[in-house]
Amino acid sequence: MLTSTPQALRDERSANPLQATVMRAELAALIDRFTGTDGAHATLIPRLTLARISHSQHPVHTVYEPAFCVLAQGSKRVLLGDEVYVYDSNHYLVVGQNLPVAGQVVDASPEAPYLSMRLFFDVKDIAALALDLQLGQAFPARASQRGIFTGTLSATLLDPLLRLVKLLDTPEEVAALAPLITREILYRLLKSPDGWRLVQMAMVDSHSQRIAQAISLLSQRYQEPLRVDELANEVHMSVSSLHQHFKAVTAMSPLQFQKQLRLQEARRIMISEHLDAAAAGHRVGYESQSQFNREYSRFFGSPPVRDVKRLREQQLSRA
Repeated sequence: MLTSTPQALRDERSANPLQATVMRAELAALIDRFTGTDGAHATLIPRLTLARISHSQHPVHTVYEPAFCVLAQGSKRVLLGDEVYVYDSNHYLVVGQNLPVAGQVVDASPEAPYLSMRLFFDVKDIAALALDLQLGQAFPARASQRGIFTGTLSATLLDPLLRLVKLLDTPEEVAALAPLITREILYRLLKSPDGWRLVQMAMVDSHSQRIAQAISLLSQRYQEPLRVDELANEVHMSVSSLHQHFKAVTAMSPLQFQKQLRLQEARRIMISEHLDAAAAGHRVGYESQSQFNREYSRFFGSPPVRDVKRLREQQLSRA
């Protein structure tokens, strides 16, 4: 009996990677079936989006909302400022704040497409669960950390993820079961080694929670001139503390954050609304056309007219 227990534990540990491999393959088959065509696909399950991409991409600039991102097949790079986060079918990505990033699918083909699922967070759900579990006491206040991190995708997490996606085959069960499974997934994340980052984001008066407020205010008012002292006052921080913790969470200063929001929105409206560079720059808050062109070129790698023309040609070729 003394030797059987260690052997059983070794068997269990050796079986877990194999079990995870089988579960990832099953998840990939489900996402492949429920998507069918390239692009992002909303589902009947609230806050759950599936995606399929059959080719590698150039970096796509966007603002990530708080979410749990899982790849069943393929790999992706996410750039936050000068930092690079890579995740694949063995690793997940958690985004805890609204962050302007560039995402790039780097491993995809028609034969083996990139297959992903994204479950968006509600900070209220995190706060409620953390309160139920008394995690605010378990995780004392720490220095602010990046609002984005990766982790190992284990069989323990894959199990509820599979059950959640399988609900799409039984729509009548979604209303009753999806909230329970989503809560279980969030529980597993909060209990993970980096789960305290999500807990701090939801804790009242934590530095991370105040930075989340600052990010929300910047996102709402990105067209307006930035007055850092007023922003700091609104989130009850000193100017120096705001700068310190804002950069710790987002890898950039409030001014750099606002600039990225402005440039991404200008690019979006030039493509979707067919505005010229002058009108787009003015709409997002630039008073100087030359400054807008200069910062746009530095950020996206080419002037507005050339960049938008290239993106439209890419859209037409894919269509």
